Amino acid sequence: MIIKTYIAGPFDANNYLVIDRDSREAVLIDCSDFKQEIIDEIRNNNINLKYILITHGHFDHVLGINRMKKELNAEVIAPAEDLILIENINDHARFFGQEIIDIPTHDKTYDDGIDLRIGKHEIEVIRTPGHTEGGVSLLIGRNLFSGDTLFKDSFGRTDLYGGNSTKLINSIVYELFKLPDNTIVYPGHGNSTTIEYEKLHNDIMHYVKRG
Repeated sequence: MIIKTYIAGPFDANNYLVIDRDSREAVLIDCSDFKQEIIDEIRNNNINLKYILITHGHFDHVLGINRMKKELNAEVIAPAEDLILIENINDHARFFGQEIIDIPTHDKTYDDGIDLRIGKHEIEVIRTPGHTEGGVSLLIGRNLFSGDTLFKDSFGRTDLYGGNSTKLINSIVYELFKLPDNTIVYPGHGNSTTIEYEKLHNDIMHYVKRG
């Protein structure tokens, strides 16, 4: 498996192009802006981009959807509970001084029962609400794409619409921290990490111990 990281958008969100070496099938995880480098990588290497998978509905992770979909002809799949954020994107964007003209669209939600895979690799959708109500993390082999749920040494904010600190703690501790320690975590912003490292060092453990 090949994982390529592209940083794009107003808040330097990570976009991950995940490619199966054998079949050349791929997914793009989050789509924070139009990125010609991603298009060139796909076209120049005969890659079949099957899906654009959205981890959550905040505007800084979905801004590139329409233009990238038009160029790459891939299905866009988003969390059903976060469609309210995507469809009303300016309610969130204006909070950060942004105005979005091209409202992102989607084809399906994770609730549609899609069998997600690239080549022989299954893509497991893990429900991780807390940063948003519909937030998901995506597990491909031992690679976890955690969106804005889990970061290196930190975790997602819960003070925006749909945020819930109790749900976020439960998502991390009872869903993500149950994964094998050698699981590599690719967050929505910042550097990659591992489940083992975060169980020892993540700030969220301070809140768990207090509870």
